[in-house]
Amino acid sequence: MEYIQIAEKAAREAGEIHLKNLGNVKEIEFKAKNSLVTEVDKLSEELILSIIKDNFPSHDILAEESGKHVTDSDYLWLVDPLDGTTNYAHAYPFFSVSIALEVKGVLEVGLVYDPVKDEMFTAQRGQGAYLNGTPIGVSDTARIDESHLCTGFVHENDQMVEENLRHFSNFIRKAQAVRRDGSAALDLCYVACGRYDGFWELGLNPWDTAAGVLILEEAGGKVSLFSGKEYNIYIKEILSTNCKIHEEMIDIISRSEKKIRVSP
Repeated sequence: MEYIQIAEKAAREAGEIHLKNLGNVKEIEFKAKNSLVTEVDKLSEELILSIIKDNFPSHDILAEESGKHVTDSDYLWLVDPLDGTTNYAHAYPFFSVSIALEVKGVLEVGLVYDPVKDEMFTAQRGQGAYLNGTPIGVSDTARIDESHLCTGFVHENDQMVEENLRHFSNFIRKAQAVRRDGSAALDLCYVACGRYDGFWELGLNPWDTAAGVLILEEAGGKVSLFSGKEYNIYIKEILSTNCKIHEEMIDIISRSEKKIRVSP
């Protein structure tokens, strides 16, 4: 089977676990401040990893809950078994499974699955992006004041929260609307299919963004660091847009950061 087919099989079976246990979470642990893990995260990850290992036993895996499983391969699977755990723990129906495959450091396969809506976002490098098999593309919105934006707040440290609050304050004054949904993987896919025009966030990990980044790029979008420099999934900041508002978003972020630097 092809990589994308294995990823889809794993995501759908993990999604079944999500739906079966939604509203009935029994075990919640705190990995860090406002960072939860449930028994469903662990069960989903075990299932996904078992499917990947059964089909590709020589491949490496980097997974949110269990870390890196190393065989020194050119192939690295990046797995978030439940992106949006806080939402899930409160039975708020916005969460996803995110699976990506990196080959020699290059993202080649990306898949994000929303089991509540039964929406499967997929991409393979050079082959476009799809939602349930139908091609998708970014929006044509060309101005921030007409844009529907999204962000997230990862509580990794107080400084990071304060920084993003400044960005949020500036964007909410400029954009048509700004949302905070709680699943970065889905947020990136929503930019990819035109539901959002732009998304930014601090403090994310490779398994949060890898799949969504490829899907967005294959849908015609743009991803960078806040400065506009080339994005790297191992750096904890991301700016993603439909391309047309990218420079304007960089400008607004840079003005926020200048204020941070000159603040007493």
